[in-house]
Amino acid sequence: MKFKLLAAAVSSIALASPVFADLVLPWMSYRTGPYAVAGIPLADGYADYLTMLNERDGGIGGVPVRLLECETGYNTEKGVECYESTKAEGSLVYHPLSTGITYQLIPKVTADGIALHSMGYGRTSAANGKIFSNIFNYPANYWTAASAGVNYLLNENSGSLEGKHIALLYHNSAYGKEPIRTLEGLSEKHGFELTLIPVDHPGQEQKSQWLQIRRERPDYVIMWGFGVMNQVAIQEAANIRFPMENFIGNWWAGAEHDVIPAGDVANGYKSLVMNDTGSEFSIYDDIQKYVVASGKAAGAGDNLGTVMYNRSLYMAFLTHMAILKAQELAGTSDISQAEMIKGMEALEITDAMMAEYGLANIGPAFSVSCENHGGPGLGAVSQWDASAGKWNLVSDYLVADMDLINPLIQADSLAFAQENNITERCN
Repeated sequence: MKFKLLAAAVSSIALASPVFADLVLPWMSYRTGPYAVAGIPLADGYADYLTMLNERDGGIGGVPVRLLECETGYNTEKGVECYESTKAEGSLVYHPLSTGITYQLIPKVTADGIALHSMGYGRTSAANGKIFSNIFNYPANYWTAASAGVNYLLNENSGSLEGKHIALLYHNSAYGKEPIRTLEGLSEKHGFELTLIPVDHPGQEQKSQWLQIRRERPDYVIMWGFGVMNQVAIQEAANIRFPMENFIGNWWAGAEHDVIPAGDVANGYKSLVMNDTGSEFSIYDDIQKYVVASGKAAGAGDNLGTVMYNRSLYMAFLTHMAILKAQELAGTSDISQAEMIKGMEALEITDAMMAEYGLANIGPAFSVSCENHGGPGLGAVSQWDASAGKWNLVSDYLVADMDLINPLIQADSLAFAQENNITERCN
């Protein structure tokens, strides 16, 4: 499969002997297709961060970073082809950016001993590091996101959802189905009615779903959507005059491109977030200086500060920190794929670290361990202000109901272990 080298090592950088190989980081992009509105800023942010590291620091630990970008179009088969084409390059960690691709790659990267980071998506039970030795989904996952959303609604309703009606509008795929079991458990626990409403890929036709919502009149709609599905849903909600403040998307259904097409009627729409938004972070000074002003930006430079661009900056920062930790543990800058896994498993993100690297308060502090590959599972809620053209946090980071979620993670991961003859580790 053809792939593009977007952030190749800068040949003019003089390195002290010995000369190290590049730190290779693949990226499974979707700059084309129905999800390109999200895929383009995601790809730009990750590439620009790595370019900044090469231009400003000569890479990480003195070793240049080489980005391998594969265009998948959000297609699972192409994602697997990308993996097979790039794994021999010494690729340190894969970001599939698709739950479908993630599921297909879990057995492959496990057999090959390569790290996979599905940040806030993918197989939720991969948070159990005792079973999933080199799969990581920190700092949060879909089950904790669903719980954070319900906890927000509990706060909005004086601690009780008894007798309330919540509809889950979801992408009819492995991705969209991820939160169902959590919401079903929370429905039983808190006494609210749950209605499941699937939307087939890519989500451009939703008339019947919103007729059902108008007929059944749920108190709240939670959406697990992506790409064009989100834009259509927000417009359809406006068409039936569903109150936007009662419509909450997950963190892949709350970006500028989701709300702007609907105009002023999108005002008040809410979204879960795992990290903060905006362009006030000091890292943007270095991105402007070393990347944009020098003509090395991955895109047109018009996505800086957007939700998805920030998310991939955050993803790149976490990768950067894991590489530094791996280099520290290995005692060398020229780390192996196995050493990268160790770095990710020992990762600790502090408030001071985020501030030092120009991303102060972009997300909560957290740590990873052998047992816990999922981080703290915190989620907050942001709200769209159409007049200001920006998202604003309207909640603190909310703690998920781990008493309900941990048994689900344990049961699902142990079933996977039995199917694949995996023995628990971390003893």
